[in-house]
Amino acid sequence: MTAGRLLLLVPLAYLAIFFAYPLGSILERSLGGDSGFGFDPFRVLLSDSYYLGRIWFTIWQAVVSTLLTLAVGLPVAFLFAKYEFPGKTLLKALSTLPFVMPTIVVAMGFTALFGSQGIINSVLMSTFGMDEPPVRISNSLTIIFMAHAFYNYAIIVRIVSALWSNLDPSLEESAKVLGAGPIRTFYHVTLPMLLPAIISGSLLAFAFSFTSFAVVLVLGGPEFATLEVAIYELTAKLFRLPLAGALAIVQLGFTYLFLVLYARFQEQSVVRMDLKPKDATTHHATRWKDKIFVVGMILILLAMLSPLIALVVRWFTIEGGFGTTQMANLFGSDSRGSYFHLSPVKIIWNSLRFALTTVFISLVIGTIISYCITNARRKWRTYADALVMLPLGVSAVTLGFGYIIALGRPPLDLRGSWLILVIAHSLVAYPFVIRSLLPVLKGMNPNLREGAAVLGATPTKIFMLVELPLIAPALLVGATFAFAVSMGEFGASLILVRAEFTTMPVAIFRFLGLPGAANLSMALGMSCLLMAVVSVGFIAIERFRYKGVGGF
Repeated sequence: MTAGRLLLLVPLAYLAIFFAYPLGSILERSLGGDSGFGFDPFRVLLSDSYYLGRIWFTIWQAVVSTLLTLAVGLPVAFLFAKYEFPGKTLLKALSTLPFVMPTIVVAMGFTALFGSQGIINSVLMSTFGMDEPPVRISNSLTIIFMAHAFYNYAIIVRIVSALWSNLDPSLEESAKVLGAGPIRTFYHVTLPMLLPAIISGSLLAFAFSFTSFAVVLVLGGPEFATLEVAIYELTAKLFRLPLAGALAIVQLGFTYLFLVLYARFQEQSVVRMDLKPKDATTHHATRWKDKIFVVGMILILLAMLSPLIALVVRWFTIEGGFGTTQMANLFGSDSRGSYFHLSPVKIIWNSLRFALTTVFISLVIGTIISYCITNARRKWRTYADALVMLPLGVSAVTLGFGYIIALGRPPLDLRGSWLILVIAHSLVAYPFVIRSLLPVLKGMNPNLREGAAVLGATPTKIFMLVELPLIAPALLVGATFAFAVSMGEFGASLILVRAEFTTMPVAIFRFLGLPGAANLSMALGMSCLLMAVVSVGFIAIERFRYKGVGGF
């Protein structure tokens, strides 16, 4: 057996033990009763108008959310692809921040901005002397669509702008010379080349909206239930595991289909690393209409970030004011009276060490899988790519219960270990390593490897001296995403966490459930610290990665 095939066993064993086995365990328990496997849950599902309605609602809300995401993301992608302006690196890094923020933090931000006592209502009521808050979008479809666009527009921005900024500008210039106007040039020249990236980004945004859980649960209200929310209710509240298992299978089927289509179109949007963009690709805004566009888009971006900005404002203006007391509470070592019997510093340290361990596991698993997919036969490549992305489409509730069932007994009893959290985090994080690394590997000129091999270099030397320097920026991007995803992971952590292993998102959620300004200050402070740490990481990757090449 070759070294490559031996390495392939590592991710296969990892996915078999920590993904397929727990998922299979709960599905077996759900669908296999005393009489063995049966299709009764599916018959109930197909005959129940409520659950058929949940499937239909999940699909159409994902469609609307994706269209809104495109409406916001495409102009921003054009801004980053075509214009140079002060603060571009910082702004592009911050634009990715919503994508990795825990849902509970985003919910706090939307409440701080749009709630009955939020910033917008407070300003309007004080300005116009109103007695009642004029903006009422809580527990509505409006806030669900807004939150999904808030989360997912960064997908469109990063995928589309990466290709847009690397298009050969001579093609557009030739169209203009032949008399085509800007609109005609875009529709007949630029759009066909961008279409694979737009479709792949849309499918990914659709998949995330389709599997939405916490956004709908926290912000939408009980009347709005996606498949994910329905699975949660059936599992955690009604204990109807067979029907929950049937819904989980339906969701997995839909998600895999979306991911197959995504992988197919993403393959067509790969940027060759040896095709460097020309100086004419980006330019400074010199004309008035360009300046107006740039300023307008920057204001729109700041508006998109306003829920997170509102959190910072709320922390500074909390009862008693921002000062040394709040900072002392956040970074103090006193755990007396704590809901967790842990100091905030210990909670922050838990999140950091779990995230660093997650980065290591995700890089190993993601790198091996990326190389295997790159070297796989073309007809199998798309399906393999979609298959390894499936952990992103599995209900966190279903998988969490699977961990409790499968990994709660010998020989894999991990219920009392912090490793169970790291494993859950890495399952969510490693696909982002693949999405960052795979386009770079596909876009790498194969002549580089062949030339080194002809000169007598071993596979190890080829990797260390030729490939590693080229993929290092993509590895940095993937590591940063894995770190950010782990720091912000909420769903699986809430189900699996023990008191001594409490993470920052879980602490934020539970601090919000406690009365008093001090607990609110702790929740806001941890949220702001989480945003600051993740922001530094994304600023770093924007400075070091190669011309935006990479899935994210």
